[in-house]
Amino acid sequence: MRESVQAEVMMSFLVSEELSFRIPVELRYDTCDPYAVRLTFHLPGDAPVTWAFGRELLIDGVGRPCGEGDVRVSPVDPDVLGEVLIRLQVGGDHALFRSSTAPLVAFLDRTDKLVPLGQEGALADFDAHLDDALDRILAEQSAG
Repeated sequence: MRESVQAEVMMSFLVSEELSFRIPVELRYDTCDPYAVRLTFHLPGDAPVTWAFGRELLIDGVGRPCGEGDVRVSPVDPDVLGEVLIRLQVGGDHALFRSSTAPLVAFLDRTDKLVPLGQEGALADFDAHLDDALDRILAEQSAG
C-alpha cells in the first residue's frame, strides 16, 4: 500500500551574501521509495525543480554537517539547532537554501511514524520496484 507524507516549508534561497529571497519548498516522503525524501523548489519564474536524496542525510544533517558530492546538509550553528543549510550542486553550479530546523524535524518525525528509520527494507513493494528497475537497466544495457 502506497502512503506518503507531505509538508510545505518556506526556505531562503541564498543567491549571494547580500541577496536572498523566500520560496515555498514542498517536502515529500513516499513509501514506494522509503529511503528517499523529495524537495520540490518553487523558484519565481522557473518550473519547479525536484531533488531526491537520502532521508537519513536530512536527518543527520539537522545536527551535524553531512553529505558529499551533490547534496550537503548542515546546521547553520552546530551548537544551536535553529537553522539548517541545504546545498545542492550540479557540476560547477550550486544553490544554497536556509530553513528553520523545526518544520524539517516535524516532517521527518511524520516520516518516521510512517516508516521507522531502519525499517525501510521491510517494505515488500520496494523490493519489487527495485527488481523491476534493475531488470529495465540491464535490458537497456544489453540492447545498447
